[in-house]
Amino acid sequence: MIDMTYRQSIANWRTERNESIRRENGWLALAGLFWLKLGKNQVGSDSKCEVQLPERLPASVGYIEYNGRTVTLRVNPGQPVKVNDVLVDFAALQPDISDGPSFVTLEDVRFVVIERGHRMGVRLWDNRREGRKIFPARTWFDIDESFRLPATYTVYDRPKKAFFPDITGEKSEFPVEGYLSFEVNGKQYQLDANTEDDGSLFIRFWDPTAKDETYPTGRYLVVEKEDGKFFIDFNKSYSPPCAFTNFATCVFAPEQNHLDFRVTAGEKYTRRHTAPLR
Repeated sequence: MIDMTYRQSIANWRTERNESIRRENGWLALAGLFWLKLGKNQVGSDSKCEVQLPERLPASVGYIEYNGRTVTLRVNPGQPVKVNDVLVDFAALQPDISDGPSFVTLEDVRFVVIERGHRMGVRLWDNRREGRKIFPARTWFDIDESFRLPATYTVYDRPKKAFFPDITGEKSEFPVEGYLSFEVNGKQYQLDANTEDDGSLFIRFWDPTAKDETYPTGRYLVVEKEDGKFFIDFNKSYSPPCAFTNFATCVFAPEQNHLDFRVTAGEKYTRRHTAPLR
């Protein structure tokens, strides 16, 4: 028997996922990723600037200085630059991984310092990007309730270290708190999971559909408790942000989260090109 309430909930979730990437300062508004060099990094629309702003903005807005540990911003006189909605001419910038990141805005452009391993960069959004409107709708497999599977969550005695590859081809080491175990066609599987602040579990996984129908480096999945129990619902698996923009710094599935069966559920990846850069 088909559960129409369940199918409608998945359809609603997919609609929200499609809208989320188009929002102001969403993934489709990303317009640049610039890795900082030591010393001064000029900010402006001039082609010589290390942090390149859209052409409609001033040729020089100021500069970002990186000393290997901290990042500061110096703004040229008369430029209406805000950090967390406060006009500034100078500011110490906190990176995205901190409790209070520093979001810098100028008109409808925003940027933030990102910290990735030993590197610091600047991620920039331009809310006038045409991609927010014209990027094709996300595509999905038909909803298949057989891919909603009961699972057991086991916490490791202590968080283990796992190596996760990223978009640059490097591997970063992150702690993993536990794993979800489940059964498919009489065979037991498990997936390492990270615990989110709201108690949900975040999974990065790969399956053979990545060879032809889904994102090549795997997909993401959030697992929540339902009536005190965990269910892995592959109908809610989705592509990482790198499927939509060249300026994301995605982390992908570790080798232990590679599955040997085809997960023909969740988001497809029928396009082999990311959003237009401008």
